[in-house]
Amino acid sequence: MASLQNYNGRFCESEYEYAFITLLEKEGWQYLQGNKINRQTRSDVLYSDDLENFLSRTNPDLLPDEIHQIMDSVRLVGAESDFATLHKVYGWMVSGIQFTPQNGIPRIISLIDFETPDNNIFRCVNQFAVEYINNGQKETRRPDVLLFVNGLPLCVIELKNPADANATIYDAWEQINIRYWRDIPNLLHYCPLACISDGVKTRLGTVRTPYEHFYAWRRVNDGDAVSTLPFEETENMIKGVYAPERFLEIFRDYIYFQDSIYDSDEREIVCRYPQFFAARLLKQSIVKSVEEKSGKGGTYFGATGCGKTYTMAFLARQLSMRCPELGSPTIIMIVDRDELQKQGAKLFTKSKEFLNLGEVSVVPNRKVLREELSSRKSGGFYICTIQKFCDREDDKIGLLNERANIICFSDEAHRTQLEHSKKIQFSKDADENMKAMVSKPYAKVLKEAFPNATFVGFTGTPIAETYQTFGDEIDRYTMDQAVADGLTVSIKYHPRIAKVLFDAEKIKQIETYYKTCADDGATEEDIEASKKAMSSMEVILGEPSRLERLAADIHDHYVSSCAKDPDRVQKAMIVCSSRTIAYELLKKFQDKYPEWFVEKKAADGFTVTDEELKELTPMPFMAMVASVGSNDKADMYNYLGGVKNDKRSEALDAAFKQDKSNFHMVIVVDMWITGFDVPSLTYMYNDKPLKKHLLIQTISRVNRKYPGKEYGMIVDYIGIRNNMREAMKIYGGNTSVAPTTDDVEQATTVFREELSVLNNLFSGYDLKPFLNPDGDPFERYKLLAKAAEYVFASTQELQSESNSGKSVKTVSFKTYFLKTVKRMRMAFDVCQPSGELGDEESALAQCYMAIAGFVRKMSGTTEVDTETMNRHVSKMVEEALQYNKVESVLSEGEQEDIFSPEYFEKLSDVKLPASKLELLIKVLRKQITEYRKTNQVEAKKFQEMLEKTIEEYHERRKHLTVEEAGETQEQASEDIIKSATEQALKILREMNESRESFRKIGLTFEEKAFYDILMSLRNQYNFEYGEDKTVGGISVNDKCKSLARKIKEIIDTKSSFADWLNNQIVRDQLKFDIKVCLIKNGYPPQYSPEVFQKVMEQVENFEENN
Repeated sequence: MASLQNYNGRFCESEYEYAFITLLEKEGWQYLQGNKINRQTRSDVLYSDDLENFLSRTNPDLLPDEIHQIMDSVRLVGAESDFATLHKVYGWMVSGIQFTPQNGIPRIISLIDFETPDNNIFRCVNQFAVEYINNGQKETRRPDVLLFVNGLPLCVIELKNPADANATIYDAWEQINIRYWRDIPNLLHYCPLACISDGVKTRLGTVRTPYEHFYAWRRVNDGDAVSTLPFEETENMIKGVYAPERFLEIFRDYIYFQDSIYDSDEREIVCRYPQFFAARLLKQSIVKSVEEKSGKGGTYFGATGCGKTYTMAFLARQLSMRCPELGSPTIIMIVDRDELQKQGAKLFTKSKEFLNLGEVSVVPNRKVLREELSSRKSGGFYICTIQKFCDREDDKIGLLNERANIICFSDEAHRTQLEHSKKIQFSKDADENMKAMVSKPYAKVLKEAFPNATFVGFTGTPIAETYQTFGDEIDRYTMDQAVADGLTVSIKYHPRIAKVLFDAEKIKQIETYYKTCADDGATEEDIEASKKAMSSMEVILGEPSRLERLAADIHDHYVSSCAKDPDRVQKAMIVCSSRTIAYELLKKFQDKYPEWFVEKKAADGFTVTDEELKELTPMPFMAMVASVGSNDKADMYNYLGGVKNDKRSEALDAAFKQDKSNFHMVIVVDMWITGFDVPSLTYMYNDKPLKKHLLIQTISRVNRKYPGKEYGMIVDYIGIRNNMREAMKIYGGNTSVAPTTDDVEQATTVFREELSVLNNLFSGYDLKPFLNPDGDPFERYKLLAKAAEYVFASTQELQSESNSGKSVKTVSFKTYFLKTVKRMRMAFDVCQPSGELGDEESALAQCYMAIAGFVRKMSGTTEVDTETMNRHVSKMVEEALQYNKVESVLSEGEQEDIFSPEYFEKLSDVKLPASKLELLIKVLRKQITEYRKTNQVEAKKFQEMLEKTIEEYHERRKHLTVEEAGETQEQASEDIIKSATEQALKILREMNESRESFRKIGLTFEEKAFYDILMSLRNQYNFEYGEDKTVGGISVNDKCKSLARKIKEIIDTKSSFADWLNNQIVRDQLKFDIKVCLIKNGYPPQYSPEVFQKVMEQVENFEENN
């Protein structure tokens, strides 16, 4: 048992050291003082007695001399570098060392028995001095604690005094990473793991882990809640990592080295707790799925930036080496974009030794994948994009391989496939004939390719379809946990709004134009479609003067923000809603800030070495990244690189990821907003409507850790705050979007009912071309066109329920058909991704949806169609838009940390008039809400005053004439805002005076609430009660004062009962006592149930809120 010697009465580092050792002893480690270990010299780092003991026990047939030969090999190990030696020794520890005994037959000698942990010798050792030579002089280093297994020092632990505020875990990290590697590398050759602790923070890493990547271990067992209490970190670490059996499990399979040929990179990684538990749980789920032949290995919900790729690597190693029931599986990783394919290839192609699966490669298409799989019966790790995996144009055969030991990892790939799987895909053949191809859900595509495989989904933003494709959620690690653990930085939210006003006269002209189109034969559907398009956010966002001021605001915000920390690289991304708008915004920047488009290798103000300059390419400070469109205008097409767009994008990608590159700001639309990691990316300027999973994926670009970066910032010009809060509920915490079995079954029932209705409508129509999977796509296309004509030609009328379901009306065949298709599609969207629908059902559903699409397009039978109207109206809309200004709409925080409890914190120091008014109204609402908890009467009065002020403000704004454009209009607007602000301030002052008036009356704050209701009811119901007199400028009624005190006294008496708020008997007695009190005191003089009820409402309000 460890014991503290020479205790001096103060808590010091040595005392914490012995406390740490005591916890290790409780888990099964034997304590031994370092100075009691027999060593030939103090430069020896092995405990030879334990090593010899273990080797002799586990190899009883070996001679003592042979045992010593093995020990010498371990002690005298060396390689081309210290890191290479560490890697080599780790390989021996995990896989054993090859040795040829005197009988001449080579064999593997285990240094650690992983299968039977009790066969090993576990020791925790302190005071273990290691001697080294410094400039000819002997010196020693003494690690705080070393963990030995079979005489091998596997983990070094550095501790700092919890009571010393100046002793930090960073100091502990420096000791290991700098001093020990410099002075005693011979110890670290055997020490892959490192732990640093100061009693509050206890973090795990390797001896080559950067400080910022040492992490806490917050779970001990599967299913445990994640602990975030700092004082629990030490105990969780020791129980969760250092319990001997768990320690061996982590040591064996969860320490990652690249292949030996890459040892110069010096990359060594130990898993974090979410990766460990996810890999373990997924392994169990996959094995169960293989045994039950369900094909669904499960879904892992891991927050963006939490290291899902390494989780896959740890899982792949488990499946390869620890699952004998799988043999040696083949793993196929399907990703949804080239960027993720590159990331995956970067890791996995350097991990052949770690994975132990043989071949690791990126496959270019299905044909190559089929050939690779047919040439092997086991092993192999292949990476492919979903686009190539699903491309059947040159590969008509759906089946790729029937083996049962194929495991498919899908990294967000299902999302890309999702929309394409629900509708017919149209294309032209070589003769320019239209073809119609029936699509299939991703689950069915996978099943056709690998009918006996098991599928596992990895996602940072799960959607309902995820679970239907891959099965139940096996484990989760959410965004708030990632921030709490320091894996990602917090995201702050800064709302700004670009205000737009409309010219009412122009709006009238647009309405007149639409009426003319209707008279000329345009259909109602086309007119509505055009109105929707022309009033859309896209038209408003692309208004030229708005973009001009947007560019100025982004420029000013970015420059001023970077100036606060000029030595740190702070890159920025601007997200636009369309490629056209993005390019127009780029041109505004080019006009206003031409210096940002001068190509340089490095940005001004940053120190760059000659070696770094050689790696850099001349780049502008700002650029736009997007794909090219075949109909792009010449200037935009050429700017984006034309036919060389891919090469341009790759060059910009590489430059943006180089910290020292001049390329600091990028404008994007859809590219680079998922699966794109640039740690120095700090600011995101959002001008695109976003929601749900796409919103989270987009804003997560700024959450990566980077030296000196405390948070990422979202500057919002479009108002995504509510959408962000909704998305955070789902992806930031513990809410699940997984559909229940009942949801899917119910949707399937509804789908089949509506499909049956549609089949009856087309009972006399031949739909066979859609039911033949080998049918001619051209014949399918012709069928769709004829079927649409069939809908139009029908004169049949049918009975249809209204949307509310409360009435029935007669409608045309076309209307009835379209409504039925709409209902069918809603059910289809829920049940289709599971892959459980039959091929015929799915084909018919897509058939009817395609027919409905044809019908809608054919509804406009005149030359005045939607596109014609759009072109005409778009110019009128542009003229109707009058840009006002960009305003910081900071209602509750200059920047909101979306992961903190202060997300709704109050703002201070707002300069713009409209923002001040909005803030003031928010503050007033909050104050009134708080006041209402105690004093309902006064709060109601001030609420009415506030609503009247707001109503008057909106009324005056509404009557602001559109002719008062430009500066005149701005001045008029500001006058209205100023007036409303003054009125709001007056209300706030009066409310504060009301809140403080209890002192002048001579009552407590709570008594004043009852005094106010008594006075208010007296005046409202016009009865005499006491006399009013003026005291200090305030009217006081002594009789109401006395009665208010008595009411408060009754409440105080009853509230002394335990749990009185939930005791209905006590509450009923309270109401009775107050009623008796009122009657005894003659309030009101004549019995009035209404007055009693009003008083009791105030009493109940007081009870619930105080």
